[in-house]
Amino acid sequence: MGAGQTARERVRAELVREITEIARRQLATEGATGLSLRAVAREMGMVSSAIYRYFPSRDDLLTALIIDGYNAVGEAVERADAEAGARDHGGRWLAVCRAVREWALAHPHEYALLYGSPVPGYQAPQDTVAAAMRDTVVMARIVTEAHAAGALAPAGPCPPPPPAIAEDMARARAMLPMDVPDDVMARAFTAWAALYGTVSFELFGQYNNVIEERAAYFDHTTALLARLVGLEP
Repeated sequence: MGAGQTARERVRAELVREITEIARRQLATEGATGLSLRAVAREMGMVSSAIYRYFPSRDDLLTALIIDGYNAVGEAVERADAEAGARDHGGRWLAVCRAVREWALAHPHEYALLYGSPVPGYQAPQDTVAAAMRDTVVMARIVTEAHAAGALAPAGPCPPPPPAIAEDMARARAMLPMDVPDDVMARAFTAWAALYGTVSFELFGQYNNVIEERAAYFDHTTALLARLVGLEP
């Protein structure tokens, strides 16, 4: 019975893998709003009712794709961080930023699903949160370890965060491994948002006919963001 169950699990895992691969191809041609379980079933040669055993709804399939995407970004960022020198906080920052960009350029449609326009009618469940935070956790760890090592430069001309966001900073601190003062937290959040904004501008064509040397521009931007946080790139 145990061997039979294991075989069934392998078959199920393979079918789930095939379904999600076809769904990723649909993202490229139809976009997230055009994702269709019936179309996936048709391509697999399955009756449409059979696919609902694996994904009861389109939203369940979207959730699986989103979790897979976030995990893929997280794995790329974690790997880049691990390959950098542990005490080279600025080098680690640049490495993980490049990893985000490289993954986005290699998987533009999945990136658009994660960071582009929301899919109408879809509400991401709590299941997506842990995967979505993997890259942020790495960046938070870099900044926290730099702060603990006394390797963060002072804020310089940056204004202090307003008291109105103190509660927001406390909430973020409770979610992340980030034991730093509010001013460092606020600067890190700004840099994190600017990183994804820079990647999105490139991926969604906002730099067309303006920025041609995009890799060089990206490295310059992430170095500026590192300085904003207080890291030496």
